[in-house]
Amino acid sequence: MKINRNQLKYIAIIAMLIDHIGWTFVETYTVLGQAMHFIGRLTGPIMAFMLYEGYVHTRDVKKYALRLGIFTLISWPAYSYYETGKPFTANFGVIFTLFLALLVIWMWDKTDLKKWLKIVIVVAACGLSLFGDWPIFDILWPLFLFIYRDDKNEMWRSFAIIMAIEVLASNAMSITSSTPFMQVFQFGAFLVLPLLMYCYNGESGKKNAFNKWFFYIFYPLHLVVLALLATYVFV
Repeated sequence: MKINRNQLKYIAIIAMLIDHIGWTFVETYTVLGQAMHFIGRLTGPIMAFMLYEGYVHTRDVKKYALRLGIFTLISWPAYSYYETGKPFTANFGVIFTLFLALLVIWMWDKTDLKKWLKIVIVVAACGLSLFGDWPIFDILWPLFLFIYRDDKNEMWRSFAIIMAIEVLASNAMSITSSTPFMQVFQFGAFLVLPLLMYCYNGESGKKNAFNKWFFYIFYPLHLVVLALLATYVFV
C-alpha cells in the first residue's frame, strides 16, 4: 500500500484525535487508554516528517514560517483551554514546536554560521520547545531528516535512534513512579517507521485549499470541542 503526503497528514490527524479523546475521557492506566495513546504516538513523528517535507517542497519558506507563527498564536488559547480550562495559561501546543523546527532547519540550511553556533541554536530551540507539545523530538526529528536527506540509511537510522531515546526515557522515568507501566504506549511511535519508509510514495496528493488548511483549523477546533464536552456534557 502506497500513501501520499495528504494521506499521511490525515492519518496523523485521526491518530491525534484518538489520542486527545483518550486523554480527555479514558483512564490512561487501562487497556483502552493505552491502546488509544499507542495509536496517538503516530502524530508527533508524522508531523515532524511533514514539517521536513514542507520545508523541502515549499516555494516560500517565509510564508510557511509566517503561517505556522500565526496559527501558533491562534491555537494557543485553544490548547490552553483544553489543558487547564482557561485560555492563555498553558503551553502553546504542537504548532509552536513545529514553528521552531522550521526555523531551525532554515537556519541550518541557509546561514553560514559556524557549526558549534548552529548546535547552540538548536539546543536553545529545544529548550524553547518545552513550552509546546511534542517538545525536543519534533525539533530533532525534522532537523536530522534534513541533515541526512541524501543518505536514506543514515536518515532513518537517526530518526529511529531519536525515537528510541524518547520511548526509553519516558518508560525509564515511569518505572520509578507509582504507575511503572504508564508509558508503555510510547512504543506506538515505532509504527511510524514502516509507514514512512515503505508506504510513503513521495507524492503530495491532490492540491487544494481544503487539504492545505484543514489541519490548521481542525487542531484548535477539536481541542475546544473536547474541552467543552468534558466540562459541560460528560461531567
